[in-house]
Amino acid sequence: MTETLTDAVDASGDDGADREAVERERAEMRDFIKGLSPDDIKSGSWFTKLSAQAMNSYTEKVNWQYFQGRYEGVPADAIVDQRIKMAARYAALEGGLSAGAYTAAVATTLGSLGGASPATVPAAVATMMVDVAFISQLQLRLAYDISVLYRVPLDLSDPEDMWKLIRVAFTIRGGEVVREGVVKTVPVMMRPLIKRFYSKAVLSAAKGLPFVGKFLLQRNVIKIGIPVVGVPLAVVLNRYTTLLAGRHAQAVFRNEARVIEIAEGLSERSGHPQLMLWVAWLVIAANQKVADDEALLMRHLVRSVRDRHQVVDERLAHLVDLDPVEVWRRLDAEPGDVSDLLDVAERVATVDGALNAREKAVISELQDRCRRA
Repeated sequence: MTETLTDAVDASGDDGADREAVERERAEMRDFIKGLSPDDIKSGSWFTKLSAQAMNSYTEKVNWQYFQGRYEGVPADAIVDQRIKMAARYAALEGGLSAGAYTAAVATTLGSLGGASPATVPAAVATMMVDVAFISQLQLRLAYDISVLYRVPLDLSDPEDMWKLIRVAFTIRGGEVVREGVVKTVPVMMRPLIKRFYSKAVLSAAKGLPFVGKFLLQRNVIKIGIPVVGVPLAVVLNRYTTLLAGRHAQAVFRNEARVIEIAEGLSERSGHPQLMLWVAWLVIAANQKVADDEALLMRHLVRSVRDRHQVVDERLAHLVDLDPVEVWRRLDAEPGDVSDLLDVAERVATVDGALNAREKAVISELQDRCRRA
């Protein structure tokens, strides 16, 4: 692959150059589609192949140093905002170029794909697949860019991290979040269609990448042959869904960056790194359920303490039920001033929102014991 849209974004500003970059990427997508069989498309396996092609070489090139070379000294929020807007622009340009393919004939051909020759993808479906594959790759790479800019580590050779990127990029299990954002960012006439686009956006990780391919294909079928006040739906849907997908990725990865920052700050300041982990888990366990941000904080706190202090607590790692008495025993046995653990408890308790009664009770007990110490 030659210059990617990531490179084109950095040199954007010329409408002709933007269109040329999109056309070049579309040509590469056409070559990719030529290598698919009808069964690849119908089964969703096309997405497995696309995700490998889209991300393997891309992740080797696009890292934190890549962005630092282009935006040195610029805050991440500012870079992310510009990249989301430019990705939405490229998506709209591509939608305009693909709009002619969206006719009733395409829908008919897609419906009868199972009876097509196994050696040839029908031309009408191929033109539609260029649009679907282009937008899928664009949104996948945009989400990855955002994770890199916020310094949220993703190892795409790890299935868990790859699935996380896919969920974020295509707002899977995030449909409600996206639809809420629509109210403020999408014109009134587009809202019913956007809601329809994101409806039932829930997938099971066990279903794997081919199921994601089927899901994306079915979701994009609503663009076929439906004009909106004379403007092809492909243009506006491509633009707004990419914009919303980018905003969703920004919200997810920015929040994780916030949690990582808290974990690393607590680890750096701690004079009692091992005890800090027990206190943090005591506060989290106080509510008898673990919120997503709390689990995320604990994971990064354990990692940071291991990396910074070379502390690994096997007993805590294998713990099932936490007895508060065990934590208080450890606290009472610790010599010297342990008041720094109060800051730990308060930061942990508020990572997912305001303090609740059980968290307040734990912090109050901790304060009393710190005073006695």
